[in-house]
Parts: sequence; C-alpha cells; structure tokens
Amino acid sequence: MPSSVFDIMGPVMIGPSSSHTAGAARLGKMAYKLSGGDISKVDIYLHGSFAATYRGHGTDKALLAGLLNLPPWDEKLRDSFRLADEKGLKYTFIPTDLGNAHPNTVKFVIESSTGDISEITGSSIGGGQVVISEIDGLEVHFSGERPILITKHQDTPGIISAITTLLYEARINIGNMTVSRSRQDKLANMYIEIDSLCPENFTARVLEIPGMMRVKLLLPIEERMPAHF
Repeated sequence: MPSSVFDIMGPVMIGPSSSHTAGAARLGKMAYKLSGGDISKVDIYLHGSFAATYRGHGTDKALLAGLLNLPPWDEKLRDSFRLADEKGLKYTFIPTDLGNAHPNTVKFVIESSTGDISEITGSSIGGGQVVISEIDGLEVHFSGERPILITKHQDTPGIISAITTLLYEARINIGNMTVSRSRQDKLANMYIEIDSLCPENFTARVLEIPGMMRVKLLLPIEERMPAHF
C-alpha cells in the first residue's frame, strides 16, 4: 500500500521522466549540500541509462540544476546550462561504466573554490527517489528524506558515544551511521542519518565535545512547492 501521495502521483517536476529529471535534480542537490555548496568545477560521470539518454531526457540539465541548488519543480531547470555559465561553474558530462551499479547512477567529482575535492555517487531509483551510495570512497546509504549529521573529529575513544548520547537525550533515533577512520592522521569522519530534526542548539553542543573539529547538519532535500505552481 502506498505510504504517501508522493508514492501514488510521483513528484512535481519539470521534464519527461521522474528518474531522469526529478531524481537527477535531487541527486545534484544532495551533491551540492554534501560538498558544502561551494562548487567551482564538477565532472559528472554518467552510468547505464543515464549515460545512454542523458541529453534526450534532460538528465544533464536536471543534474546541473541540482548542483545550482534548484528544486526539481523549478522552471529555471530548463536554463541550468546558462545559469551555470553565468555563475562561472565549469562542468563536464562523461558517459562511463561504474561497474555493478544501478542503471541510473551518477558520480560527481566536485572541486571547491579552495581546491578541495569531493566525490559523491548516487542513484535515481524511480519516482524521483534517490540514494547516495558513496561519499569520498566511503559506502553510505542516504535517501535525502531525513536529516544527516556529519562530523569530523579526532579518532579517540568516547567521541562517538558522546554524540549518540546527545541524540538519545534529544529523543532522536539513528536511521543509519557510517564512520570513516584514518590511522595516518588519527581523524574520523562520521555520517549519521537521523529520523527527526535536531533541537536548535544541537550542533553547538556536539561541537563542544572534546576532540570535535567540525559539525554539519544537512536538512531533508524536499522543498515546499510554491502555491502558484
């Protein structure tokens, strides 16, 4: 039985295909948020069906629109090439083979204005729904429908426990959690998908944990459609 009107009717969007346009725009928007939103250059590797039909289905325009932080229903999606050019965003679309991946898979290699590189891989799985499967070589499973807490901290005992304790005290369930550790520099990155929004001062409290270096909270990517649409 469908769980929402979204499941019955599909997403509000610009374009002919929910997977190739709405889903693609959502993937681009997630990559925008996960990379920090400071994008000067991006190489977009297209796999499977995305690689075969990205021009005809407008997948390229949708992916670029998401990277410009536009929602799937925004009519400016059609003009994403022009908008990217006006912003000075350099972009390249590269059909490729990403191996045993979903047919509608894309890998973003994003360069910030400071030269930092982010690699984000995700798939459009139908009806506008998406899944992020890899961030900088770390396997994850994020849908973008729930908040994501991202931390960078010293790889010392007690820090993860302190974070999960704060979540428990705020009565917030963990959907899934992935930790990446570097023995060379003794640092760790953690990605936590949570079931509800955090209290207003939550990230500040996490940042107070000894050994914590950076905290970022990504809100769900669905945006409210304007009343005049």
